Amino acid sequence: MEFQELDIKGVWLIKPKRYGDSRGYFSETWKREEFEAHVGKINFVQDNESMSSYGVLRGLHLQRGQWSQAKLVRVSHGKVLDVALDLRPGSPTWGKHVAQILSQEGGEQLFIPRGFAHGFVVLSEMAQFQYKVDNVYAPHSEMTIAFNDPDLAIDWRISPSEMLLSEKDKKGARLKDFKSSEF
Repeated sequence: MEFQELDIKGVWLIKPKRYGDSRGYFSETWKREEFEAHVGKINFVQDNESMSSYGVLRGLHLQRGQWSQAKLVRVSHGKVLDVALDLRPGSPTWGKHVAQILSQEGGEQLFIPRGFAHGFVVLSEMAQFQYKVDNVYAPHSEMTIAFNDPDLAIDWRISPSEMLLSEKDKKGARLKDFKSSEF
């Protein structure tokens, strides 16, 4: 596996090696020893999966306090633009984001540490999105940051008129209203 720390400290792009022939390919998508040697110790407790059609935007979601989650995300079918927004108290990159294309073809993964809001938009006809988390889902600690907050200036790569959003995602809070002390 190749590990590359992105522009925001703690966010890693991981590229598993693929071994292919005329039948297809084989790839190790998670190996604790390699992950911990590059990124650090983690105890993933749950795997999640979603299937979404073109234009579905999920996010920007986070859980606060003791329920905060680190995530290792990947796309097993299709292509998404994945976004991680730094909300770690005292971080020099607080309020900044990284955006990364993740696709079935490339096999890329993104590690997002605790203290980040996370979201993605589907750029292909359909996308199967899988992720590991190091803490369970706790709806009472969940918060949504507005995907279209002008202070974030995220280029989602598709027109807002093409986006399909849940009611929760339509009502996200502005970053300026978020208090890092809430984390």
